Parts: sequence; structure tokens; C-alpha cells
Amino acid sequence: MSWIDAAIVFAFILYAAHAGLRSRAIAGQNLEEYFLAGRSLPGWKAGCSMAATQFAADTPLLVTGLVATAGIFAVWRLWIFGVAFLLLGFLLAASWRRARVLTDAELTELRYGSQAAAWLRGVKAIYFGTIFNCTVLAWVLLAATRIAEPFLLWNEWLPAWAFEPVLSLVTAIGSPISAVPDLGDPTTWPPDVWVSSANNVLSILAIIAVTTFYSTTGGLRSVVRTDVAQLALMLLATLLFTWLVVQHEAVGGLRALPERLGEMFPASDPGPAGISADQILSFVPSMAKDVTLALLLVLAIQWIAQMNADGTGYLAQRTMACRSDRDAKQAAIVFTLAQIVLRSLLWLPLVLGLLIVFAPETPQEAAAAIRERTYVDGIRDLLPAGAKGIMLAAMLAALASTVDTQINWGSSYWTNDLFHRFICRAWLKREPKPRTLVWVARAANPFILVIALVIMTQLSSIEAAWQLVLLLGAGMGVVLVLRWLWWRITAWGELASIAASAVLAPVLLLGVQDVTAISGVGLGGVEIRHGVSFFGFVEVGARGAEEWRLIVMAALSTAAGVGASLLSRGEAMEGLVAFYERARPPGFWGPVAEAAGADPRADRRRLWRGLAGVVVCSVSTFALLIGLGSALVGSPAPAWFPWRSVWNALMIGIGVITVPLWWKLAFSGRDRRAG
Repeated sequence: MSWIDAAIVFAFILYAAHAGLRSRAIAGQNLEEYFLAGRSLPGWKAGCSMAATQFAADTPLLVTGLVATAGIFAVWRLWIFGVAFLLLGFLLAASWRRARVLTDAELTELRYGSQAAAWLRGVKAIYFGTIFNCTVLAWVLLAATRIAEPFLLWNEWLPAWAFEPVLSLVTAIGSPISAVPDLGDPTTWPPDVWVSSANNVLSILAIIAVTTFYSTTGGLRSVVRTDVAQLALMLLATLLFTWLVVQHEAVGGLRALPERLGEMFPASDPGPAGISADQILSFVPSMAKDVTLALLLVLAIQWIAQMNADGTGYLAQRTMACRSDRDAKQAAIVFTLAQIVLRSLLWLPLVLGLLIVFAPETPQEAAAAIRERTYVDGIRDLLPAGAKGIMLAAMLAALASTVDTQINWGSSYWTNDLFHRFICRAWLKREPKPRTLVWVARAANPFILVIALVIMTQLSSIEAAWQLVLLLGAGMGVVLVLRWLWWRITAWGELASIAASAVLAPVLLLGVQDVTAISGVGLGGVEIRHGVSFFGFVEVGARGAEEWRLIVMAALSTAAGVGASLLSRGEAMEGLVAFYERARPPGFWGPVAEAAGADPRADRRRLWRGLAGVVVCSVSTFALLIGLGSALVGSPAPAWFPWRSVWNALMIGIGVITVPLWWKLAFSGRDRRAG
């Protein structure tokens, strides 16, 4: 890394530190200022903050691996979450804001009011705020090693007396933190692996120190302020990276890209990856690789079969921090368009160009893990000084924007839901001062990071546990959405869906077994198998097993949640009326609305109007993505549509024409700024 690159990275660090110091005084007044920026955020700024968080440093690596091994269509597993983002914007964002809570865990007691709601609040604070949050944070920090390892060479920069203790500590722990592949027994690994691990530890600590400083001192204001700058930097740097890769002599420009892919991956001989150029470039299932019924079902339900389906987590936090209902809606829509359309149009030509420049020559080089690393290899090998510094600063900014959000979000659970609600109010029977709560929030940040770092050192041995966490989320989404739309959902229903997820997850994991004999041995001694059995009834590939797990989990956990709600006594009408009058949720609230003296038909009309907005805006967003993306990278039209240029124009036309429709559905109503 040249001095120019280092200067660019250092300038970003100074800006982030200044943002934290600038907001420290107002953030220290109370929890609402610290965690929700005084509910003063404009919609565009909250939306950009959401997008910056989701621009995580590991996501472009994931997309690089997906496109290279399964084609563009595989990225729909990420794009489909846009429907959930729009559901938040058109239907639920205003109600989140009007609820006037600090966390989604606190919402449970407002929504239900029963004794079970207190248990539910505690369970969510521990599960979301500690287990899930720290695991995600650990995963992100580990992914950062792939970015930092080639560039941050602390062993060359630091004196021996400063570096050797870190090297000794990492060696003593015996858990290498490196992007190198598994070489067996860590005690036999060569010294350079441990040097890389020590470098990565120092890099992570440096990143954490900067991120913790500004997020702890300035609260959500400094997080959002840095997120906006980070998003702008990431978009600019990715555009520069894309242009340089596409102009590389091996690619020959944007127009030549599909032709070069066709030469390298013809249908007659797709090469080591076993995928042709048309399959790589396809946005639609008729031309994509390995499209199954299970995959299509997952794409249909995955947006709602996940624990953030109603915005639970940092997305709700951003909408609750907005200054008006209109801004809350605007935040979710800005986030969706930036996340699904703008970001993807920059990434797709980039990852396709990297596939050409670093063309796989063996099955081992075609593996997803190897393809993911080509993103960092491209930064290291293809960018000149200056451009490399901008891109490295952007990747570190992407990492920081995710870390600062996870720290701030996790701290809100610890402070508001555990310390304030259970320790102070329930146990000590006293009300702490607002500034005391802020200091508790600030003190919680390093503890959250310590837990994440401990998990990070063990991630190589708890991959199954990480898959379990993801699977658990699939059982919660539908019930979380229904609690806003239907008065009959109870706290026992939510607890039942969580319990069902906890019971079903290990059963579903154990129900998948290898059934095929080893057909060969690949490079590196890797055994090659054809498929696995799902409970002995269906033989599928490994990816198919994951899809059926999610489908079964979503169906059974939702049934458990709805069934428990119907079998249990409904929540007290007095509490439901209080929640209804404050949040004004859409949907089926007939008895509650009548008790509150409101018209239940108005709630149903808002539900249908919001759902119409979700559908129309989803059509607009995905049509623009398909049309502009296909035109950009030369993707084929569907097998049943013979004219590629007409298909692209049709998709772009649908995307543009529908904009006024969803805009009217979103913003033609009353703008509520009070309450």
C-alpha cells in the first residue's frame, strides 16, 4: 500500500472520529437522543444509512462467488428481500414510528401487555441483542480479514517489540484468523499463516477502535452521519473499480463482456465451473442453472420467512428515528432502490469482469470460496495507487458501517430492555437518570465486541451453529408481520414460533444425510458426492436440502405461532386499544377499532393500499433491475421471448411507467409529524 493509499484511509478515519466528537454532547442527554437521534432524521438520510449498513464488506465477495458459480439468477436470494423492505415502507414504517418505542423488544410489551409479553421481551433482548447480533458481528469481522490481509502488513510496519507479543498470543490461542484454506492441524501450519493471523488481529482491533469511538461517543447521529459519507465513498469507489476492471485488456470493454464470456464458457464446453455464459448472465429462471421447484418456493417466501420481515432490528430503529411518517416511508424506499438497483448495477459488470480476468482453470479454482477472493485480488492487482486507496477506504467504510450499526443496535437491547426494564425497574425498583442510561449504553459497546471477538476465533468450528441461527429466523417472520395486521396474535403465539424454531432446527439439520456413494476425489482430496436425502424421502443436492429446510421451518413455525395465538386467551382489550390508538396499525383490527371508536374499514383500506404499493413498487424496482442490468451486461432474454433488445426496453418501460403509481400510493396520504 503506497503512501497515497494510506493517506486516503487515514483521512476517512479522521472524518469518522470527528463525526463522533461532533455529536457527543447531544447524544449524552438521554436514550432517545443516543439511540434514535432525537427522532429527527430526514428520510433520505435514514435510507442511506440502511443502505450503507447492508453494503457490508463481505457482501461483494458473496456476490462475486454466487455469480461465478451459479450465475446472476442466484443473486435473487439477496434481491428478493427488497419485498420485505418495501413492506416496511408502505405498510409498517409509520406504525413503528408512532409506537414511540426505543427497540423492537420494547414493542412486545406495548403490543401485548400480558405477563407473557415481559418474558418475550427478555427472550428477544438476549437472543437478538446478544446471540444473533454478536454472531453476525463476528462473521463480519472474520470476513474483514479477507480484505485487510493483503494490504495491512503490520509485521512490516511495527517494531518487533510491538508485533511479537501479538504473534505469540495468536499462536498460543491456536485458532488461526486467516483467509488461507484449511491445512489440517493448526500446530503444523507454517509460520507465515500465524504472521497473517497476527496482522489480521491488529487490523480488526484498529477498525474496532475507530468504529467504537465514534459510535460510542456520538450515538446514532454519528453512525448515520458517517454512514451517508461511507455510502457515497463506497458507490464512488465501486464505480471506479468497475470501470478499471471492465476496461482491462482481458475484458475489452462493456460491449465485449458477453462475447468474452461466451468464448470462455460456451454451452458445449462450460469449463471447470460447469456453467455456460448464458447461464451466468441470465436474470430469469428459464435460462438459469439448477433452477428447482424448491428454489422458486424459497424465492417466493424468503422475504417474509426471516426475522427482519417486519423491519425488526436496525431497520425499524432507522424508521423510528425519522422525523415524520412520510420520512419513515421514504427511508425504506430509498434504501430499497439503492440496495437492489443502484448497487447491483455497479456490482454485476464488476464481478463478471473479475470472472474473465481471473478465469478459473481447474475445478478447485472454480469453487465459490476461491471466486470470492478474486474481489480482493482485483483490488490488489488491478488498481493503481490512489484508486487502490479509495477502494480500500471504501471497503473499510463498508465494514465500519455494519459494525457501528450492530454495536449501536445491540447496545440498545442491553440498555433499554435488560438493564432499564429488568434490572432497574423489576429488580431494584428504581428509575435511573437519563444520563446514567447513556453511560450504560456506552459501556455495553466494548462488552458486545469482546463477545463477538470470542465467537470469531471459533467460527471455523461452529459453522453448523451459524446455519442454525439462520434457520431459526425462518420460523419467525410471518408471525412478526401478522402481529401488526391482526389483533388476535398474542405473546404466546410469538413465543410458540420461537420455541418451534428452536425445536425444529436441530431436527431439520439431522434429517439431512448423505445417501450417495463417493463418485470420485477432487483436487485437494475433496470427496465428490451427488446428493443428500431429506428425511429419507427426497434426494436433493446440498443446496436443495437447505431450501427444503427453510420451507418446512417457515410452514411449521408459522402454524405453531398462529395456533398458539388462537388457543390462548386473547390479549386484554384495554391494552390492545392503547396500542391501537398509539401505533394505528393497518389490517384486521375490527373489535379493537370499534372499542377505540374508530372505523375498522379504514384500517383495511390502508392495508390494501399499502399492499398495492408494495406490489407496484416491487414490479417497478425489479423491472428496472432486469432491464437496465440486462442491457448493461448483455444478458439473454427469457427462452420464451425471442428479442433481447425488445425485452430490455419492455422491462425498463414497465419500471419507469409504474413509478408515478407507487409514488402516489406512498405519499399522497396525510403526512403525520406529531406523536
